[in-house]
Amino acid sequence: MNPDKTQPSRMTVPAFRARKGRGEPLVVLTAYDAGGAMAAEEAGVDALLVGDSLGMVVLGYESTLRVTMDEMLHHARAVGRARRRALLIADMPWLSYHLGPADAVRNAARFVREAGADAVKIEGGAERIEVVRALLGAGIPVMGHLGLTPQSVLHFGGYRVQARDAAAAEALLEGAKALASAGVFSVVLEGVPSRVAAGVTREIPVPTIGIGAGRACDGQVLVAHDLLGALPGPVPKFVRRYADIHASQVEAIRRWASDVRDGSFPSDEESYE
Repeated sequence: MNPDKTQPSRMTVPAFRARKGRGEPLVVLTAYDAGGAMAAEEAGVDALLVGDSLGMVVLGYESTLRVTMDEMLHHARAVGRARRRALLIADMPWLSYHLGPADAVRNAARFVREAGADAVKIEGGAERIEVVRALLGAGIPVMGHLGLTPQSVLHFGGYRVQARDAAAAEALLEGAKALASAGVFSVVLEGVPSRVAAGVTREIPVPTIGIGAGRACDGQVLVAHDLLGALPGPVPKFVRRYADIHASQVEAIRRWASDVRDGSFPSDEESYE
């Protein structure tokens, strides 16, 4: 129930799933702290994903494989404290669900209990069905993730586009169908050809959320640091930068440092008497 009619209702898993085929694409953005969550919510995103990408864009790791449960929970709790309306999804980090259903449920439950997450995201297809069913059996909604799955970077030999040939595309489709049949409420499709993503989107009854997968998906997700230009250096081909926050930060800090060095900061008005 939403007693304040001027404020939108909180997004729920059923409401998110029901947006499949409704025409208006779902908007999902990563968030790693309270400030990022507040900005994304004010901008009107449908869901916040506390992605294990935080390992690379926040913690300085070379891949997501070094991110721990404790690190994910630390950031998920910060986002959870700031979240008001958007659906909150937490990434399950590497080895938090790979060792079996019991481990998966135990770790996923911490995101729900400690951070207020509405759902968790796991990577993989048919090989994860037992885990998906265990999570759903515990009352924890699950988002799937297929295609370029970053936790499999060692297996892939790098961050490479997946499902390029017919056999691989068919395998991805079958994986998506298996996940949907098992009960996931959505599937992220990362780094796959747009024609493949379009086919999967047509064939499964739950929303597909694309990242580097073309515009036929039911929604899109990006890493916030990429679209905001929060870090220097190149970004993936599929990213469109909407700001250059890194350059703005450098310039602001440079101006402040200059003011400190020439004595113009702080002024008397900017000091306590």
